[in-house]
Amino acid sequence: MFSSIWWRITAPYIAIILLATMGLTLFLSLEARNARMEDLADHLLDDAKLMARDAQLLQSLAGDAPNSAALDRLAVEWSALIEKRITVVGVDGTVLGESHADAAQMASHLNRPEIQLALRDGVGMATRFSQTQRTEVMYAAMPVLSAGQLLGFVRVAMPLDEVQANVNRLSRGLLIAGVLTALVTALLATYTVSRTVAPIRRLTETVQRVAAGDLSGRLLPTTRDEVGQLTRSFNYMADQLQEKVATLALEQARLSTVLEHMADGVIITDEAGVVVMINAAAARILRYDEDKALGRRFAQIAYSHQLIELWSRCCESGVQQTETVETPLYGTFLHAVITPLPASDPPRYLVMLQDLTHIRRLETVRRDFISNISHELRTPLASLALVVETLRDGAIEDPPAARRFLRHMETELLSLTQLVEELLELSRIESGRVPLTLSATPVRELVHQPIERLDPQAERKGVTLTLAIAENLPPVLADAPRMRQVIANLLHNAIKFTPSGGTINVFARPYTAEELGQVGDGADDGAAPPREIVIGVADTGLGIPDDDLPRIFERFYKTDRARAQQGTGLGLAISKHIVQMHHGRIWVRSIEGVGSTFYLTLPMASESATG
Repeated sequence: MFSSIWWRITAPYIAIILLATMGLTLFLSLEARNARMEDLADHLLDDAKLMARDAQLLQSLAGDAPNSAALDRLAVEWSALIEKRITVVGVDGTVLGESHADAAQMASHLNRPEIQLALRDGVGMATRFSQTQRTEVMYAAMPVLSAGQLLGFVRVAMPLDEVQANVNRLSRGLLIAGVLTALVTALLATYTVSRTVAPIRRLTETVQRVAAGDLSGRLLPTTRDEVGQLTRSFNYMADQLQEKVATLALEQARLSTVLEHMADGVIITDEAGVVVMINAAAARILRYDEDKALGRRFAQIAYSHQLIELWSRCCESGVQQTETVETPLYGTFLHAVITPLPASDPPRYLVMLQDLTHIRRLETVRRDFISNISHELRTPLASLALVVETLRDGAIEDPPAARRFLRHMETELLSLTQLVEELLELSRIESGRVPLTLSATPVRELVHQPIERLDPQAERKGVTLTLAIAENLPPVLADAPRMRQVIANLLHNAIKFTPSGGTINVFARPYTAEELGQVGDGADDGAAPPREIVIGVADTGLGIPDDDLPRIFERFYKTDRARAQQGTGLGLAISKHIVQMHHGRIWVRSIEGVGSTFYLTLPMASESATG
């Protein structure tokens, strides 16, 4: 403000007038106060001298025991007469009479400055702060003499409040006069300078518009002087600035788009570890709110001591650090690259995070798949190799033995064929290349054919099959051949693991709260649709150990008891995918040594049609 032209012209005049007014006010105030103080001192001395000659005072002080009551009354009378405070002090400093206080409660006044001056010089004057009156007071003291003998002292006092009030009134008047003079001067200076300052002000306003983001602000030059040249230079600068800002905005938009849509996380921190920038991918990888992450320390959002140590090493060494880390809290695997940003002051650090969790999971699935398929192929291939070797060693010359080995080869080839077919089937289902033909199908049609086909197998093993379907069940929306395949898989497993004398019950009923409480024991969780039919296969077989229940629907997974049985371990995985394609769920409840019950749900055809 004080660097403007207006102030450079008007401020000196205002300052000079204000300084002169203040100096004059101070000088006159001091002179008025001094004159008033001298006048007050003369009056106080006159009053003190007059009272020191008072006959009643002399009479009250005379004798060996001064009359304190008479002195108090006399002090009050004189105080009322001259409107000042009167104090009568004995020779030893004892207060004998007082107009404004209790004399008996007052301390000795012998050492008061005005008393000492009166004792030494015959007249005592002093100005000081009075503890009794809590203000500045002027004192005048005179000795009381009778026939040359000192009887005591009389002191007259007056507060200086009135004197100071008069001086303050004079100072305020002078100050108001000075301010009014300065105001008139400022108005005259403003009128004189306004024509010169107006173009500069308009230019300043335009500059402020540009600084606020309005890059279209321009000013038409109206003069050919220095201000006009400045205006033309400003317009040229604004043109260049607008062009460069547009370019930068385009680049920033591109960068922001890349950062927001890239799959890798990007974080920038300062040297204290405070996050100054984070993109959506980084917030998603670290599972932290993007807005809340800004301003927090990197250690607060990383949740991984490996990431924090990696960032610390980068800060200490100033060299890029790279490492694959695991976040124990979320079980994710991250490839982290932390590098110092070049030419940044203060220092900044770039943290790049690549989520490898899915890749690691796929690698694990691939490794498990290769291990499982190798295991499944090893047994039949080894058996075939052994049979071929036996036949080559001479068994082929023994017709009964040769036929027995050929039947064994045929069995193993059938197992290999079944394994390949189920692998192809599972691959087609998982890739979505198996279209479903959904139609309203009675539940009985879905379960009747698998039961008829597998009933002879159950009879050979001594297992009883029963069917319990609720009356008036509405049809379900299903691809009948695919759902029969699922139910056949469940029945086949039940027969396989149910000992002789056991029972297998196939049932169907509307989906109830009972099944709702059971979801979660198997592979699939989720809220139940409003209307579904549940189909179940319950056996009295060996049961499934609790540790195996969460993995029972994985491909190739077999419990320890199942490994002694024939089978590929793909049936339940295929069943799970088929049920999910029908927008249903499949799960299992089992008690080891008691039996297992597999449940699956299908939507009612009427509900699907109306929905």
